[in-house]
Amino acid sequence: MPLFSKLFNMKQNFTNGFKFNNFPICIVVSSLFLFWFFMYSEDIKSIAQFQFSNHKIQENLENSSNKSNGVQENSKILGEHSKSSSILINSEEKIELPPESCDIFKGQWVYDNVTHPIYKEQECKFLTEQVTCLKNGRKDSLYQNWRWQPRDCSLPKFRPRLLLEKLRNKRLMFVGDSLNRNQWESMICLLQSGVPFSWKKYKKIGHLSVFMIEEYNATVEFYWAPYIVESNSDDPKMHSILTRIIMPESIEKHGNNWKNVDYLIFNTYGWWMNGGTMKVLRGSFDEGCTEYDEVERTIAYRRVLTTWSQWVENNLDPNRTLVFFMSMSPMHIRSMDWNNPNGIKCAKETTPILNISMPLNVGTDKRLFAIASNVTKSMKFHVYFMNITSISEYRKAAHTSLYTTRQGKLLTPAQQADPAMYADCIHWCLPGLPDTWNEFLYTRIMSRS
Repeated sequence: MPLFSKLFNMKQNFTNGFKFNNFPICIVVSSLFLFWFFMYSEDIKSIAQFQFSNHKIQENLENSSNKSNGVQENSKILGEHSKSSSILINSEEKIELPPESCDIFKGQWVYDNVTHPIYKEQECKFLTEQVTCLKNGRKDSLYQNWRWQPRDCSLPKFRPRLLLEKLRNKRLMFVGDSLNRNQWESMICLLQSGVPFSWKKYKKIGHLSVFMIEEYNATVEFYWAPYIVESNSDDPKMHSILTRIIMPESIEKHGNNWKNVDYLIFNTYGWWMNGGTMKVLRGSFDEGCTEYDEVERTIAYRRVLTTWSQWVENNLDPNRTLVFFMSMSPMHIRSMDWNNPNGIKCAKETTPILNISMPLNVGTDKRLFAIASNVTKSMKFHVYFMNITSISEYRKAAHTSLYTTRQGKLLTPAQQADPAMYADCIHWCLPGLPDTWNEFLYTRIMSRS
């Protein structure tokens, strides 16, 4: 029986079992008075909309799970989009936003074990084993205590309730590879940190993973599309393919699932770093084509982002949807990049690189960074380019390293003893660096209030 149905039945049973004739009349009258007072001191219209929209969510989730192309139906996962949702800010939840002139991506990492981490690993039950580094045996936790301090301003304190009010009756979706999934998990934990959810539901349908926050009729979603465009690596479960092939001009199959979303956060980078060239299909996967051309990485990347930018401009309403593009999440593969000749990749690192004045090159392809930056700047549709690359390059100690999973299983002691082979210096522990990325998102979203 679906979760919502169980909860509904529990509510029905409770109501049916409540007998008024077992209580004095004064209690009944008092209860009715309190009920009347509550109903008229709240926004009745919004409460009614919330109740009806919950049934709408349930219907669409249950119906979509029965569809052969399940994910295609998820543009209807919420009820009708509400344009009247308001932000409730009381005297205790004022938000100080940085001025638009401040570049929030220029600054330094500051050790802060008072305000960071924003949530605790053990308190966010949603985290997957891939990112729960302390639970997986990591002894040091300093990687959780670093706060980003912009040079000329400050980031606002993350207030989950304010962001949830912005998300009321809306959908927020991360689109991309496992780094965006990393950030998606972070966002859910951040939202849970200040506002416990009495009802929550997680649903996975094809490419799409949906976390529902029923109290706000909101969803926080992740859509697997490592190249944004169509590729032979699009299966969210079976994508460990040696010969990765893309279709740079084919985006509609994925794009149909991004319509009617209120906040879209895109990324694509990690899967481009397996070689200097990309394999571009001649023809279509649907037609059974298998032949491909080898295309230089930057040329293929530009083609993909051009296709993506055209799709955004032709299919999204700038008055409804905010679009973000996350820049490259760096890897830390060579310890000599930060002058540690005795290191092995990022294994056993415990502190960031604090000398931000030193030239740093950890192998990030800055050509792809430039392409992404230029494409987003040239678009008629305003896209927020989130420059997380430079600040993340200093966080060599924040990776999951030896305290993670490989092919769905925790690393064995033997594997942990071989960091050169098994240390994951791509993904990030949570709580950790992706929380800062989401603090940037939070700042931009709240600035549009």
